Amino acid sequence: MTIVHQVFQLLAGVGLFLFAMNLLEDSLKNLSGRTFKLFLQRTTKNRLGAVAGGAVVTGVLQSSSMVSLMVLAFVGAGVFTMKTALAVILGANLGTTLDSWLVASLGFKVNIEVAAYPAIFVGGFLLVLFGRRRMIQYAAYFLLGFGLLFIGLNFMKTAMEDQVGLFDLSRQAQLPAVVFLLTGFLITLLVQSSSVTMALTLSALHAGVIGFAPAAVIVLGSETGTTMKIMLGALGGNASKKRVALGNIMFNVFITAGAFLLLDQILLLVTKVFHISDPLIGLVTFSSLINLLGILVFLPFLNRFANFLERFFKDSDASAAVFIGQADAAEPQTALDLFGRETEYFLHDSMLFNLRQFGIDKEALSVDPALGEIHRKRRSASQTTEEQYEFLKQLQGELQAFYLTLRGKLHDEQDSRLTQLISAVRSSMYAVKGIKDIGSNIANLSRSSKDIKFDFFMHHKNETEDLYLRLHELLGREKKADFSELQDIFHLIQTNYVSALNDFYNRAQHAHLEDLDITVAINFNRELFTSNKAMLMAVKDFLLEEDEAEEFNEIPVYRT
Repeated sequence: MTIVHQVFQLLAGVGLFLFAMNLLEDSLKNLSGRTFKLFLQRTTKNRLGAVAGGAVVTGVLQSSSMVSLMVLAFVGAGVFTMKTALAVILGANLGTTLDSWLVASLGFKVNIEVAAYPAIFVGGFLLVLFGRRRMIQYAAYFLLGFGLLFIGLNFMKTAMEDQVGLFDLSRQAQLPAVVFLLTGFLITLLVQSSSVTMALTLSALHAGVIGFAPAAVIVLGSETGTTMKIMLGALGGNASKKRVALGNIMFNVFITAGAFLLLDQILLLVTKVFHISDPLIGLVTFSSLINLLGILVFLPFLNRFANFLERFFKDSDASAAVFIGQADAAEPQTALDLFGRETEYFLHDSMLFNLRQFGIDKEALSVDPALGEIHRKRRSASQTTEEQYEFLKQLQGELQAFYLTLRGKLHDEQDSRLTQLISAVRSSMYAVKGIKDIGSNIANLSRSSKDIKFDFFMHHKNETEDLYLRLHELLGREKKADFSELQDIFHLIQTNYVSALNDFYNRAQHAHLEDLDITVAINFNRELFTSNKAMLMAVKDFLLEEDEAEEFNEIPVYRT
């Protein structure tokens, strides 16, 4: 077998292992639903419970990164304190070593292919025949992930074994330990999975490519390499999320540095005190031991550590708001003005979000240089749909919170204006949620090879772009929109909905469509109609005076 062949076999093994881990993680996360989140919340009443909860959940899901990101979300939402979050992450680092025990115990001791091949067969069979059923789909993913995990491991193991006969491996013993430390760090940094690094190291150790001590140092390096994902997950988050991410990095660096300095003593503890002669079991024992020792060292000082982290990052540095962050409720009129500007910014971003879902040029509404500069600083153009949606949710939350702070400090007329503004925010977010919910319908229709479905989508796409341009023009011009202009737009939305529906029914009578095709089109039409009305109501509340806005509300807004 050539060297090139061996390298590609090794890379294929890594790819399969990563893919399998992703399948297992995704399947368990979806099969569990809210279970693990609720379990974490129930078990985190004290520090020991938080550590145990983090270890258990990570042991089952086999992804410390996923649990850490889940914890970041809880911190950002105020569900977890920073101390609780740090304790959970301590446990997560220990829980992720369970996979290493499974790999070392079964992957190299048992002919796991006996179980792997049938698991892949059953998983593929279930996915093809019953994949539309949610629970069966994820059960199939689990079986596929289980099988592919060990097939990928076998690829790595075989490639490593073939290396032994081609190279003089005695030289590796002469390399400085820091080289192996850096190797473990870089591999984990690249693949963002300490489990893959462990599997590679176990394969090399099993084949005799490296010795026990260098293998342990590689595992040490992986402890710090896996922190990149949680660090990226904290970017753009609030100060607490960034502090937790920093704490995670510091904890892992401490473990790596401390164990590296005490490496000989820890290895003697594993081999001489615990009497573990099998190097594979010894390596996973080493991995679990250093994380356990890290917990024992850090846990008593967790409060002080959390207080130390409080010094970093300003609480305002993750605010989604642009204007109200500068507002002071002690000056209510100024605060109300800034609230109005923030609401306009929210409406603008909501419109951009909805247009992007239709693939409409994002520059269509970017006529305000100030808003354009804000978007460039926030790098909104590079954000995913989910990130954009989460940003709007966060901004809505900040507006709601400031509304509660401000509402008791205004005169009657000001208070009425504030109520209209927050109503505009709510309607705008409802419009955004409606478009996000029909994302699959948009994809189905826009990619369809059937002319009736594609034409139906293009009609709505053009109508939506025209509608949003009109609404945006009303928001941007100096002259206030009047009641009749907004009423005309409402009647246009109503007319477009009815005419598009009737046209589709007429064409469907003469076209071959599946029942599901009709359902997709009708649902898309209805949800888009509702979303467009909600966006109009948001603009109405922002632009009209209180009496006109109330009169506009008398227009029937839901017709079939």
